[in-house]
Amino acid sequence: MTPIRHWPCLALLSLTLAAGLPAHAQRSAPRTADYIVAIVNQELVTAAELQQRMAQVRENARRSNAQLPPDEELRREVLDALIDERVIITNARDSGMRLDDAELERAMANVAAQNQLTPQQLRERLRREGIDYARFRRNIRDQLLVERTREREVQGRIRITDSEVDAWLDKQRAAAGSATEFNLAQVLVIVPENAPANVVEERRARAEAALERLRKGEAFDAVAREVSEDTNRAKGGEIGLRPASQLPDIFVNAVSPLKAGEFTPTLLRSSAGFHVLKVLARNETGAFTVTQTRARHVLLRPSAQLSQEAAIRRLQEFKRQIAAGTRTFDQIARDNSEDGSAAQGGDLGWVSPGNFVPEFEEAMNALALNGLSDPVVSRFGVHLIQVMERRKVTLDAKQQREQARSALREQKFEEAYLEWVRELRARAYVELREPPQ
Repeated sequence: MTPIRHWPCLALLSLTLAAGLPAHAQRSAPRTADYIVAIVNQELVTAAELQQRMAQVRENARRSNAQLPPDEELRREVLDALIDERVIITNARDSGMRLDDAELERAMANVAAQNQLTPQQLRERLRREGIDYARFRRNIRDQLLVERTREREVQGRIRITDSEVDAWLDKQRAAAGSATEFNLAQVLVIVPENAPANVVEERRARAEAALERLRKGEAFDAVAREVSEDTNRAKGGEIGLRPASQLPDIFVNAVSPLKAGEFTPTLLRSSAGFHVLKVLARNETGAFTVTQTRARHVLLRPSAQLSQEAAIRRLQEFKRQIAAGTRTFDQIARDNSEDGSAAQGGDLGWVSPGNFVPEFEEAMNALALNGLSDPVVSRFGVHLIQVMERRKVTLDAKQQREQARSALREQKFEEAYLEWVRELRARAYVELREPPQ
């Protein structure tokens, strides 16, 4: 079954203007058939709102062919989610966080555009339907504050230790080992198959003597030409540049700790015989040679006034306008995007893998240069993404650790978020009400 998990704001029920505001935002106009099911701090959750949210969950489940729990359990989970939202909203209001007026105005413009209205027409429509404009605007502000508060509070809870960073880097290096290329040289002393012990020892002694000459500073290529018995001896034993995946595991394990110019300190024994290996060069094409992307996006944040479905439709329309050349991505982002990148036309700058949430990054990586994504849903909202440039860079030690911390923060985000909500809920005043008799 599908649990009723939610991120604040992203799962809020969308209401048309004809339906008015959610119950907690229109307490001045209660409905006769409605009643209170919960009081959260000073906020109300009503039966009508609960039923509306359950209908929305059922509709989403129908569209995605998801299985829902029985009605009573569904009601309990949805009510729990509504209570969590009220707890978070009251915390956001009390947090002291300020919201930029320009950002609020963009959000209001998005609500108007969703209903195919100008901002002035939206104000008039609200007046005709008996909805207080100032209250409506405060509700939009609440939703934006929740997003900002959530990011600040949850990110502040995530702790990443140096040992965790080291472990993440080690894991990435191990996973990328097969992508590393090595240019090796070798001295090979062949041991015939099924050779008797005395022959094996004679062969070992010959290889040990070669290794000792190298320890004393003789040139590797000179020793290889004289001693080695492989087909590369004329080239000083050079095997050539090969991916680690095309080298024997015994070779890769032996040379992985070595720098260019170093040779194995002890003999290696394989089915062919005894080897001494030298790393002529290594090309790190794995975890820390990364493709960085410069992308831009338009972000719409679903709320009680802008459903996720409506945000998707609006971004699809933006995509159509950009493809048709009637509007530019830069213009649309400046006028509509609901995050700090709006002033830069949605430009997010150069980023390494792991810096964005997985669903955003997956969609971005699938795009060709200048390609436009379909609307992408993440915990931040719904995005329209365009890739502007790509480049390959080798990260230095500091950048590697920053990449590790970004990836670990993303891994820990949901757990930290749930812990934060549990703590807020534990401190909140929550009173559940029975239906009137």
